[in-house]
Amino acid sequence: MKWIQLNRHSARTPEVTLSAATTENDSFEALVASDFAFTRRAWVDAAPARVYELISDVSAISRWSPNAGDVAFDHSAGPRVGDWFSGRNRRDGKEWTTRSQVVKADPGAAFGFVVGGAESGIVRWEWTLAPQGRGTVVQQSWRLLRLDPVLGTTRTDLDALLGYMANSVEVTLTALAQWLAEERSR
Repeated sequence: MKWIQLNRHSARTPEVTLSAATTENDSFEALVASDFAFTRRAWVDAAPARVYELISDVSAISRWSPNAGDVAFDHSAGPRVGDWFSGRNRRDGKEWTTRSQVVKADPGAAFGFVVGGAESGIVRWEWTLAPQGRGTVVQQSWRLLRLDPVLGTTRTDLDALLGYMANSVEVTLTALAQWLAEERSR
């Protein structure tokens, strides 16, 4: 059974040829954060309201994401703009905790947050939902907001991060679609 079809949309893909003024090992001074962004889309077998209920419950992300776990809203917080949550992340054998702030909470339509907070965050994650047939087209976007050495110090480092995160999103969307299909058949 086919669970999902991913549509890839990226601000920059590995096939893009670098200009003569740009090299793979450029330092921060030559890089632009907005070059590092992507969007992935998938159709899932659930109404937008149900999908929103799941994705805005940040504690559920570990069901689908290969890189996130132990995610929870702060005490008395929830999927409301301005509220905060923490989570554990994994990549390349390393683990760390992040703090994120909800920046969009439109039930049934969109949910977004910024790692590090709205004012000085480093990465923006956003989910948008659109009804299609009996299901929903789920769009998940990732965008680097500012450069930080913790993410890498060259274009090669940031391209690797971009590829890693895009793969993670594809795995997450596939797992979400499968989970929803199984939920529907229970």
